Amino acid sequence: MNKTSNYFEIIVGTFVLFCAIFFFFTSFRSAQVGDTKGYYLIAKFDNIDGINSGSDVKISGVKVGTVEEQFLDEKDFRATLKINISNSVKLPLDSSAKISSEGLLGSKFLSISPGGDEENIKDGGEILFTQSSVSFEDLLGKFIFGDKNKKEENDKK
Repeated sequence: MNKTSNYFEIIVGTFVLFCAIFFFFTSFRSAQVGDTKGYYLIAKFDNIDGINSGSDVKISGVKVGTVEEQFLDEKDFRATLKINISNSVKLPLDSSAKISSEGLLGSKFLSISPGGDEENIKDGGEILFTQSSVSFEDLLGKFIFGDKNKKEENDKK
């Protein structure tokens, strides 16, 4: 090997290394990984299909927090989400939460609709009004096979 090809390989290797470091830091910064500053709330649902730890929490389509943890409440057997909300967002007591999807087959997120109460939910509080996840498979099954309840009602008439 001659000296010129060694220098060329060193320059190319250094360039590739700097590109890798640049992409790593850019992706790390855009993913907003790190300490989350905010307060925690609890929301209980009958069904949380499609929601995982790290899922977005949005108000009017704007991300205001993340789902930190999911677990089963052993008293009433409801799925419980522990969510982290940004300190800049203060939610009224009568706010509601529902599980929505970004499209027909898109990923799911937690959508919060702020209420009109003058008092806000405190750190560690609970969002009382919730709407569970709608199962696309169940809707498709009802569309294809029909609703059995409607069929039984029509047979009685």
